[in-house]
Amino acid sequence: MGTERIAIFDTTLRDGEQSPGCSMNLDEKLQMARQLEALGVDVIEAGFPVASDDDFSAVQAIARECRKPVIAALCRALPRDIDRAWEALREAARPRIHTFLATSDIHLAHKLQKTRAEALEMIRDGVRRAKALCADVEFSAEDATRSDWDYLVQVFAVAIEEGATVLNVPDTVGYTVPDEYGKLISHLRARVPGIEGVTISVHCHNDLGLAVANSLAAVAAGARQVECTVNGIGERAGNAALEEVVMALSVRRDALPFATGVNQEAIYRASQTLAHITGIEVQPNKAIVGRNAFAHESGIHQHGMLSHRSTYEIMTPESVGVRRTSLVLGKHSGRHALAKRFEELGYALGRTELDKAYKLFTKLSDQKKEIFDEDLLAIVRDGLTHIPEIFKLRALQATAGTSMFATALVTLATEGGEATETAMGDGPVNAVFAAVDKLTGLTGRLVDFRIHSLTGGADAVGEVFVQVEFDGVIHGGKGASTDVVEASTRAYLNATNKVLFARRASAPVEAETRC
Repeated sequence: MGTERIAIFDTTLRDGEQSPGCSMNLDEKLQMARQLEALGVDVIEAGFPVASDDDFSAVQAIARECRKPVIAALCRALPRDIDRAWEALREAARPRIHTFLATSDIHLAHKLQKTRAEALEMIRDGVRRAKALCADVEFSAEDATRSDWDYLVQVFAVAIEEGATVLNVPDTVGYTVPDEYGKLISHLRARVPGIEGVTISVHCHNDLGLAVANSLAAVAAGARQVECTVNGIGERAGNAALEEVVMALSVRRDALPFATGVNQEAIYRASQTLAHITGIEVQPNKAIVGRNAFAHESGIHQHGMLSHRSTYEIMTPESVGVRRTSLVLGKHSGRHALAKRFEELGYALGRTELDKAYKLFTKLSDQKKEIFDEDLLAIVRDGLTHIPEIFKLRALQATAGTSMFATALVTLATEGGEATETAMGDGPVNAVFAAVDKLTGLTGRLVDFRIHSLTGGADAVGEVFVQVEFDGVIHGGKGASTDVVEASTRAYLNATNKVLFARRASAPVEAETRC
């Protein structure tokens, strides 16, 4: 008998995107979806189509492009939601409608104003409608871990009767603990008629820091699908982290004899892609993908590592795609060598993309003596990621000193030509932002500003992340350069262009998005 397989259901693009500051536009969602497909996840939950036209378009685009994984769309157990989800999924190679309804008494009374009997009928009607449209239907009992266990048996029995293929038991508010959650899964397996013919799924939030532990306890008790997100992003304290679930199952196969289909060496790349799309950096001590995850400072630890890596490493950095290559290429390297290195890093660039990357590479080579893998990844993430550029930076000059006001001169290009403005500010970055505001006609309020070095050395590339508020809405931006002021300007312009792009999109429809 072979090792049982655990399906990895990735909800980075749905639940993860609901995390403050993590919203993505269509191009960014497609970029992340491609990474998830390369990562080998079984299911990509692409969005909540009824929530907005943008979400609908993203689900539809991902369904058309990503053909290997199941593409799921979330919807409430309401006719309009279900129909809209199917409309977005219609062209998917492997579509799944994921419908849900709250089942805890606190949600039934205070949110839905429904009785248990009324909720059962909504579930029956919703799953039946979804099944008539799509063969693969997942039903989630929102706030399951605070629901009455006997009532959950009735809920899931109804969902199975109407054709559900996957039953999700969410810990929506991160309330449960591992032993309790395992017992709930065992209770459902013993009591729900027909449950042996469907997949039990779990979706854990991290409010008490137990999302991964709860997910693993559920797997041990019989769950065969885990819903998670890259870097553990998500509402409030986030979701179970995909990389932690996958590597726990891999490293501790002696205790948890299960396998996944995830390409472990693509984990770090997916983590970094998400961090650069959202501007939300991974905490340094984050398990698996944090920059300190494989760092050893203690002298005793270093001695042990030199003797044998297994003394202080239970997995190698290479096993999750963390590469320790130093110098990679120089300014005299050609397109072929560059394409080969990008391929080794996991990016097979087409001719057009390679031409653009090569131009950025040669420009950077003139500024830096050494080109590192991190520099190449920055080119892919920032140089090749398409953000509609209504305003483009053409030139800037900034001056500052201890006994003078900072001044900036900025030239931007638009469809109508070029324009230049000057401004003063409290420091060169502030002055540059003021000049950009004059040129764009928008007034932004800087909410967050972060900078870090992508590589070592005095000529390192600095990467800047900003969050800027425009008319009460916060947009993130990012930019990279060997010049900090230029990187800051590019980040601010990136946020400004996102504002203009968002304003052209249709206004979102109010919808509840939970699970």
